[in-house]
Amino acid sequence: MTQDIVSRNNVIIKGKGDKTIVFAHGFGCDQNMWRFVTPAFEDDYKIVLFDYVGCGKSDISAYNVERYSNLEGYAQDVLDVCKALEIEDAIFVGHSVSAMIGALAAIEQPHIFSSMIFIGPSARYINDVDYLGGFSQEDLEGLLDVMDSNYIGWANFLAPVVMKNDDRPELTKELEESFCSTDPVITRKFAEVTFFSDNREDISNLQLPCLVLQCSDDAIAPDEVGIYVHQQIKGSTYQKMEATGHCPHMSHPQETIELIQEFLNQQPH
Repeated sequence: MTQDIVSRNNVIIKGKGDKTIVFAHGFGCDQNMWRFVTPAFEDDYKIVLFDYVGCGKSDISAYNVERYSNLEGYAQDVLDVCKALEIEDAIFVGHSVSAMIGALAAIEQPHIFSSMIFIGPSARYINDVDYLGGFSQEDLEGLLDVMDSNYIGWANFLAPVVMKNDDRPELTKELEESFCSTDPVITRKFAEVTFFSDNREDISNLQLPCLVLQCSDDAIAPDEVGIYVHQQIKGSTYQKMEATGHCPHMSHPQETIELIQEFLNQQPH
């Protein structure tokens, strides 16, 4: 079972510390996106990297439409990996949709985690009464329609919007290629699950120390979204980053590293 999960989710373990940090990638990405950040933590922590089923080098044959029809299915991937590796009291670092996936995992089994770090989180992407998520229902339905009709065109359009660092075209290109390297049917389903999820009621049940990292000029998760997540999680820490775009661990790794380290240094060891 353990080996099955390790190969299914392409689990990679690095580092030499006793305390574990689990890094969880965002939509359309894989664990490779963390490569600029993880080396800074390898001397002091055990690093666990993985790919969600259907992403990266995971076992695509393990994909199940029913299981992954909501974020709970992806949260189960996180819990499966932690169980297989006998992880407890770990730090969870989740980018984008992985923030909510991690929150769901921690609410279900709080003993597995000691603290949570959310990079560009959003509890709901769609605007609602008295809530600004950044998108209208029509916006997102249009995005999914483009995925259906012109998948490559969709990736070409979305990658620069997400990365938002025009002076670093190689990062935009990498993200675009990441979008294009995954199975279009699975990615389309993951997009739907991501963008139409609503975890506003869930996050107030999170009872762990939590750092919310909010990027500047983030088209996917605007300021109001990060502030909302922070306000809903009692005792959480909010940091507005100088980093622009939605992927600071790629575009601004040093700032990302420093803010994570600062937060972890304040936690009881």
